[in-house]
Amino acid sequence: MSDAKKLAAEKAIDYVQDGMIVGVGTGSTVAYFIDALAAWKDRIAGAVSSSEQSTARLKAHGIEVLDLNATGPLALYVDGADECDAHKRLIKGGGAALTREKIIAEASARFVCIIDPSKQVEVLGRFPLPVEVIPMARSLVAREILRMTGGQPVWRDGVITDNGNWILDVHNLAITDPVALERELNQIPGVVSVGLFARRPADVVIVGGQPPRVL
Repeated sequence: MSDAKKLAAEKAIDYVQDGMIVGVGTGSTVAYFIDALAAWKDRIAGAVSSSEQSTARLKAHGIEVLDLNATGPLALYVDGADECDAHKRLIKGGGAALTREKIIAEASARFVCIIDPSKQVEVLGRFPLPVEVIPMARSLVAREILRMTGGQPVWRDGVITDNGNWILDVHNLAITDPVALERELNQIPGVVSVGLFARRPADVVIVGGQPPRVL
């Protein structure tokens, strides 16, 4: 699938314009986008990064990384996804960067999601749903998620997010109303953010292939 990821990432460069500050996500597909963005480093004003991992890769290419508080709204955000449905709603957070990814997506006028064909699903939930939680609330949140959804929360032991928090991965879900589930899970005390990008879905989805497909 690496070829498909690379093709999707390179197609996303079509949305980059001179002078832009580009929001950049996290993950293996985004790594290809960062590599392609390197050719634009003297034409863009910089990037806002969703993770320490992406920040390091951007800086290695000589791309200036800026603080979102200083930039204000962004024109473009490019990121991958763990799942994508026909309505461009996503599950994200396999790389544990969901909170910062969600913040940058919210700040951006256009969210371009780059995926390989294996990430397309009819119903979200085959990929376990990541939920970032305050550490002291892990057990509380897990009990509430089990009660509310019937899904099975599993602590991603050993993983600490860039925000210093923990991740619960919720298995055995079939998410038929992702907007409602996102809203309900966000109300549980101790939840920082939920890996459902449904209230604010992608605007454009690029599926890697020969040629890439734009949805």
